[in-house]
Amino acid sequence: MTGQFEGALGIEDVLAREGVYVGTTAGVSMWPLLRHRRDTVVVEPCAGRLRVHDVPLYRRGDAYVLHRIVEVRPDSYVICGDNCVEKERGVTDEQILGVLAGLYRDDRPVSLDSRAYRAYVRAWCALYPVRRIWKRARAKAARALRSAKRRA
Repeated sequence: MTGQFEGALGIEDVLAREGVYVGTTAGVSMWPLLRHRRDTVVVEPCAGRLRVHDVPLYRRGDAYVLHRIVEVRPDSYVICGDNCVEKERGVTDEQILGVLAGLYRDDRPVSLDSRAYRAYVRAWCALYPVRRIWKRARAKAARALRSAKRRA
């Protein structure tokens, strides 16, 4: 199931018609920046190539994905959610529908140009190796604990 209804406008249709898409997000892949069904995003069409730390909205099959660019390659992007440890390679400009232009937390606007937001982005991206090790170690410990409980 794609979450779209027959005859309903897709995000790309809204962007083409209105020039902006405003909606809530679903999922935890961009936590802590975006909270599941609580925060509102403003997405605008892209004007040219995107840069590292931009947050594009793109299509992966039938799903819409909003993740951060961590590397720009000549013909594609490497993208990763703020709460993810696996990077997605090979996302092309053709898949990208728009880019995060603004967001609202608890009905308060968050400026993507603010010093606080830029500091969050730099710190969160710099901590990626630590988060990756931590998440993998935590998952391995959880598997070992479940296995030990089954044997007991």
